[in-house]
Amino acid sequence: MENPGPVQALREIAFWLERDRADTYRVKAYRRAADVVADLADSEYREHERRRDWTTLPGVGAKTAGVIEQAVAGEVPRYLAELRDAAQPIGYGGELQAALRGDLHVHSDWSDGGSPIDEMMRTAATLGHDYCALTDHSPRLTIANGLSAERLRTQLAVVRDLNRELAPFRILTGIEVDILDDGALDQDSDLLDELDVVVASVHSHLRADRSEMTRRMLAAVRNPRVDVLGHCTGRLVEGSRGGRPESKFDAEKVFQACREHDVAIEINSRPERRDPPSRLIDLAVDIGCLFAIDTDAHAPGQLAWQGLGCERAMRCGVEPERVVNTWPADELLAWTRAAVG
Repeated sequence: MENPGPVQALREIAFWLERDRADTYRVKAYRRAADVVADLADSEYREHERRRDWTTLPGVGAKTAGVIEQAVAGEVPRYLAELRDAAQPIGYGGELQAALRGDLHVHSDWSDGGSPIDEMMRTAATLGHDYCALTDHSPRLTIANGLSAERLRTQLAVVRDLNRELAPFRILTGIEVDILDDGALDQDSDLLDELDVVVASVHSHLRADRSEMTRRMLAAVRNPRVDVLGHCTGRLVEGSRGGRPESKFDAEKVFQACREHDVAIEINSRPERRDPPSRLIDLAVDIGCLFAIDTDAHAPGQLAWQGLGCERAMRCGVEPERVVNTWPADELLAWTRAAVG
């Protein structure tokens, strides 16, 4: 096993811990230490290497210092080797997971994610993706530091630069746009037209009555700028945020509109969401809908959760060709751009 060097070793340890849903403070300890070492000037790095006094750095404790020491010595750190050896597949994605080419719902620290765009996308490339859509939140979701039109335009310039570095891997420009109370989308229409992928999700007034929520969702999926309907019931089935019941809406009407307007229904792979529930995936299959199997990742390790969504999709009989992120990038983008001309 190749020695990745101290910074990448620390980040990879954070990845494996995050992948297995370890306590956040443990993940942050390794990621913080990686950032500290990465920010050292070359002369500072060499001086700490000579003195072997890594624990004098802020945020570097005995365990992270041990990883640094072993990596600097040209070894694969023992803890990293243990985590690699212990890693097991997450979910059984079978042929469906093997057919996936990317992920269409991913967040960075520009909104409520925990890591920079660069780290999220390099991780996606390492996992074997051909492409990954960056879909930070829209402005109304202030609790998630949603992006104003100005901030989103700035992000697009960052993505252009990164795409030159990471080619042939491709970062798709995107957004997870809020579906407002009247079904409108929470971002400038002209800016939405520029994006590769638009995921539309309900994040507010999730307990609205059935008819109101149905009208709201129908208006959104009929909007030609929408490509994917995100975590459609809004439910939470476990996790630190507690449980949350499904929103009530006429799923048959909404899914028929998705089919008619060429909007994919997201199968969200987050363990606390598992959204939509299996009975609604079954309904969408019967109606003939398209799907997107996404991680909704807010950190690098969560990008490995797609197998959970694939396992649920396979149990419901979702065929690979009906999953839009099994398509090559050019085919996917031809589809997302068709509705908006």
